Amino acid sequence: MVTTYTYQTSEKVIRLVQVTDPHLFKDEKGELLGINTLASFNQVLTEIRQSKFDYDFVLATGDLVQDSSDEGYLRFCTSVKSLKKMVFWIPGNHDFQPKMFDILNQEHGNISPLKHILLGKYWQILMLDSQVFGVPYGQLGQYQIDWLQSKLRDYPERYSLIVLHHHILSTNSAWLDQHNLRNSFDLAYVLGKSSKVKGIVYGHIHQAVDSQWQGYKIMATPSTCVQFRPDSNNFALDIVQPGWREIELHDDGRIETRVKRIQHASFLPNMLSEGY
Repeated sequence: MVTTYTYQTSEKVIRLVQVTDPHLFKDEKGELLGINTLASFNQVLTEIRQSKFDYDFVLATGDLVQDSSDEGYLRFCTSVKSLKKMVFWIPGNHDFQPKMFDILNQEHGNISPLKHILLGKYWQILMLDSQVFGVPYGQLGQYQIDWLQSKLRDYPERYSLIVLHHHILSTNSAWLDQHNLRNSFDLAYVLGKSSKVKGIVYGHIHQAVDSQWQGYKIMATPSTCVQFRPDSNNFALDIVQPGWREIELHDDGRIETRVKRIQHASFLPNMLSEGY
């Protein structure tokens, strides 16, 4: 059984695109807080295709579907097929894993269920499942911790990018930070055994963050639909546009990255919303 995706290349830079939190619905007209999530997701994908960023892979970091529907997951598959690049995914707190695994593990051409990715000679990507079923906060179970530790041990010469759904750094928003990764100390302990971990990327918070934690580069990426206002103790939406992230992994361990937002359409949420 194949458990690792291996990408052989002599290129000195590996380029990735991250999309996150599309929250698709059974109904193609389904809205989250006033935004048609399928329309905003497809607009993000359109602008990714139109960009000059020559990426190798796509990371889809959870909350792919809002209502646990077959149709939502199938729409995700149909939409990302247009990118014509391999897509790797992890679940978010809103995803229904049995259905998600069943549909996304079928043959869709460019969607891979594998969570361990070897990139060229220098990098590996480790995609973690932080979902705790039925609750919005995240936690890495013992299997995930052990798996992460084994991959860091088995490939000590490779730089590592860690990918998960839930956030580690505080957003300075009490309502959102109660839904963080609860055992980040366990993650830090395992990562501390390797000198090659260079970055951690996640979604979940529907806003952009580029910062540092425990010496690691931290990257949070806007949702492809609704945006949450930063530094707001109570639930609040933002009017900035949906987006995605470009990531460049260099052969010397450097990570260069930038957040992009849609430029050729406008999606505004219902600012009177008090939660979801």
